[in-house]
Amino acid sequence: MREIVHVDLPGRAYDVHIGPGLLAEAGAHIAPLLRRPRVAVISDETVAALHVESLRAGLARDGIEMKVLALPPGEATKSWQQLQTCLDWLLDLQVERGDIVVAFGGGVIGDLAGFAAAILLRGVRFVQVPTSLLAQVDSSVGGKTGINTRHGKNLVGAFHQPSLVLADTAVLGTLEPRDFLAGYGEVVKYGLLGDASFFDWLEENGPALAQGDGPARVEAVRRSVRMKADIVTRDETEQGERALLNLGHTFCHALEAATGYSDRLLHGEGVAIGCALAFGLSARMGLCAQEDPSRVRAHLHEMGMKKDLRDIAGALPDAQALVALMGQDKKVVDGQLRFILARGIGQAFVASEVDGADVVAVLEEALALS
Repeated sequence: MREIVHVDLPGRAYDVHIGPGLLAEAGAHIAPLLRRPRVAVISDETVAALHVESLRAGLARDGIEMKVLALPPGEATKSWQQLQTCLDWLLDLQVERGDIVVAFGGGVIGDLAGFAAAILLRGVRFVQVPTSLLAQVDSSVGGKTGINTRHGKNLVGAFHQPSLVLADTAVLGTLEPRDFLAGYGEVVKYGLLGDASFFDWLEENGPALAQGDGPARVEAVRRSVRMKADIVTRDETEQGERALLNLGHTFCHALEAATGYSDRLLHGEGVAIGCALAFGLSARMGLCAQEDPSRVRAHLHEMGMKKDLRDIAGALPDAQALVALMGQDKKVVDGQLRFILARGIGQAFVASEVDGADVVAVLEEALALS
């Protein structure tokens, strides 16, 4: 089962191929982009150990040579230091503007390698080969690249669209259950922000998807990517509608900062908890039915996912401190935090007029339960 989603950006259009077995065919897809038969692959040590030889074989079938840089896994790799490592390695390889950089890994590698490609020689092309569910449904599509700094997450970066995305869903079978479910947090987000029928579908098919149902996984990736592609096509640089894709992320980024970007909280877990908090805030403000936050949490619970602050190991700062961390977010405009709230499941919108007291109250209530 194969699907192709076209991202129709004028002058920068590309296809997202979705389905099992794409690593074996990587050369056939990438060869038309190349001026010479070589690519520079940036990956992490975990992905490289599992899949790099499959990618090498898939490229070799079409006579393409690859060099690989494998970095430490984890969010801490999205740093100035590792960005410099990537750039020095690419320059040592004498990568030219006509060459292709391949980002082969999860969201961290996609963001880092994409940013390195964006600034190397003032911009070289790159291909996303996402290996995590989170990267396949979200971060590999849309052209956001970047790194974290001590000031916060993704505060340094560039919009740099890939030339191609190859999402091999068979690779998802090698993910640890926790990593797969973390990625599912982004899948749920798509249903919650703009497609109630997709959320209905996830309530019915999510458990089978988590258990390894191949066609269900392809369909979940396709629907998520289709929604993101449509939004990105209309608002590439997040001047308006694209901000909806940040549902749950204002809470999430504060929680990630509070937990030191460690494995106490994976990004997708933070998104899931953030979505539940965003619906809780929406209900508190009278924007959506009280039943909606309960329905969101019930589905996350059925999937065995983190859904509340109490699901995060270790102590958290108080509500005021978490709100202060939100102030470091990219979504601050004129000193005012923007939240993505909802009038119901599938009905998200951008809200700048949010009473800070409501945010504090929602967080205090959540912390009291932890």
